[in-house]
Amino acid sequence: MYSSFFKLFTTSIIVLMFFSCSLLFISSDNFENTENVNIDSNNFYWPLPDNKRITSYFGKRKSPTKGSSSNHSGLDIAASEGTQIHACFSGTVTFTGFKGAGGYTLTIKNGNISASYCHISPNFLFKVGDFVLQSNVIANVGPKNVYGVLNNPYKDSSGKPTNGATTGSHLHLTIKKDGIAVNPLDYF
Repeated sequence: MYSSFFKLFTTSIIVLMFFSCSLLFISSDNFENTENVNIDSNNFYWPLPDNKRITSYFGKRKSPTKGSSSNHSGLDIAASEGTQIHACFSGTVTFTGFKGAGGYTLTIKNGNISASYCHISPNFLFKVGDFVLQSNVIANVGPKNVYGVLNNPYKDSSGKPTNGATTGSHLHLTIKKDGIAVNPLDYF
């Protein structure tokens, strides 16, 4: 009787260990997060908690540099290079890369809402397909000048290549609803 109990116990432990160890090798990349977090416009997290100074608002403006639009699709928030940027809401990363006037950009989407964080560091902390939680650090404010971007048309007054259409380090935040840019301040 003792021998049968010992065999059953040992077999159970081995099976349990096998299944536990196999779970360690399942990548989260194999699962698609289809659950949308309820996005309430009163519930967004400010991306730069210690930086509240807006240097350019959403809408019509005088273009500050060549290549930038006179119809501003987001907010420019003053911040030094390296400042941590936090996710406004939970969602899936849908883009990381150099995106024209926005320079190095990371985009997060949840349902019909997306947020693009522009002029960020080229050292991405997340990749496309990653799920991030609201208030997580997702990037750092990037430098004004970037090198090694093929065919980068954006230059400063001394001819050095810039991180998109920018006059200095800052965060440009665009929020889109159903693919249309909306005033980010309506969500905070």
